[in-house]
Amino acid sequence: MRPRYYTPNEVLAHSTLQDIWISFLGKVYNLTPLCEKYTGDVLLKPIVAEAGKDISHWFDKKTKDIRSHVDPITACTFPYAPHGRFVHIPPPCPRTDWANDFGRPWWKDDSYCIGILSAKTRLIKIINTLTSQENVIQVCSEETMKEIESRYLTWNEHADSYTWKYNGVNLDMNKTLDENDIKDEDEEFYKLSMTDDEFLPAIHLYFNDDLTEA
Repeated sequence: MRPRYYTPNEVLAHSTLQDIWISFLGKVYNLTPLCEKYTGDVLLKPIVAEAGKDISHWFDKKTKDIRSHVDPITACTFPYAPHGRFVHIPPPCPRTDWANDFGRPWWKDDSYCIGILSAKTRLIKIINTLTSQENVIQVCSEETMKEIESRYLTWNEHADSYTWKYNGVNLDMNKTLDENDIKDEDEEFYKLSMTDDEFLPAIHLYFNDDLTEA
């Protein structure tokens, strides 16, 4: 099964203590169970403060572990937590009240990982030729048309009853926008100082009935 892709805006929508997502190093994590487990613990504060955001800057990209620093007093290497020590980070000095029997730290626990953060999102316009309804939606560039169709169900629950076309050509629903030759021209618009929002690729939906060719 393909991993699910998420936009930064989707991650941002989950930014409360009762529903907290974060992203780092290209993946999306649901830390709600972690917050429930450590309810009331002050060590949750730095994590909650970053709810809905990307915290890749907390990590060493090579080791994929928390960045470290050398304590100038003890000369020992410790995790670098400039915003305050957080859950599963050991204290700077030996303490008898710190339980280290939690197993894998949360940032190495794949059970919290729910998908991949899109490296590039795109806006596309979907036009229903049956109703003339137009919708502009944000999608992940890595998604197949079938996955984009799933996003569009919010506006049209019968989306799979339509043939999807671009420039009059049927789209392969198992391929991405780029693979269907719907190119991302954001960079070109930027170079030309043009607003890409005004030149969105338009995908036309044709209802499949006895009079409509698929």
